[in-house]
Amino acid sequence: MSDFSGSYTVMVTPFTEDGSKVNHDVLRSFVDWQIDNGVPGLIPLGSTGEFLSVTEDERRDIVKTTVAQADGRIPVIVGTADEWTDNAVRYSKEAEDLGASGVMIIPPYYASPSEAEIVEHYQQISDAIRIPIMIYNNPNTANLDLSPALLGRLSEIENVKYVKESSGDVTRVREINRLSEDRMTVFSGYHPFDSFLLGAKGYVSVCGNIVPKLSSDLYRLAVTEGDISAGRELFHRLLPLLDAIAGDLYVAGTKEALDMLGFAVGPPRMPRRRVPSEHKVVISQVLQELGVLTL
Repeated sequence: MSDFSGSYTVMVTPFTEDGSKVNHDVLRSFVDWQIDNGVPGLIPLGSTGEFLSVTEDERRDIVKTTVAQADGRIPVIVGTADEWTDNAVRYSKEAEDLGASGVMIIPPYYASPSEAEIVEHYQQISDAIRIPIMIYNNPNTANLDLSPALLGRLSEIENVKYVKESSGDVTRVREINRLSEDRMTVFSGYHPFDSFLLGAKGYVSVCGNIVPKLSSDLYRLAVTEGDISAGRELFHRLLPLLDAIAGDLYVAGTKEALDMLGFAVGPPRMPRRRVPSEHKVVISQVLQELGVLTL
């Protein structure tokens, strides 16, 4: 079984300038750039990757390109969520067949399923594949909240090994570890530094798209080297960037920052729009202060 840890970048999906197609040339270059900057893992087709805004053919080709370009150098965990369990099973099997190291799956995000239905959803996916499952708990977008107690129950499913915890309550890290009896490894979605101190072993990082080395360094300092002071200092440096790409602008803001850094990742697909001009100024200033953009 794979052992995932560290700051994994939840990738944007590069589109052509008109947004009509996936830009596979940029995607390949982006994968190499991430790896060259020390990122230990990549997650395509998460929320930041606009997984609900791509066709089935595009989805398959994104996975193919990302896995092929990574070429075994680092794990690739593919977002395979869908409202319909059959589709989530199918996407997960496809990801495994295409060489994914694992899958990340938010629970059905409209149906408001019961706990029994949630367990059955993940059980059916687990029964269909052999690679690890990272559950994605984000009550702000999924319309339901997976409690630590429920996550402990889900950790009893064979291939459920990880959770991306994005409730915003960092104390859940400790509770998930306790109630899963350490069967489930926690990756933070928010508040990575605080989560590391409570036992999280990874970070599903949006800012890793923009500053992959700094994102990876945060985990290295705080967890691998145990240098809490240096980790806190770096986290405080990153906070203005995290704020600049927070909320509704996490996709558009991240893509705008990458455009400034020379990656032609194209616009987000509708209904998302590019960031307002006044916010572009904010992003530019933050990147300059971090030393990654020179005008």
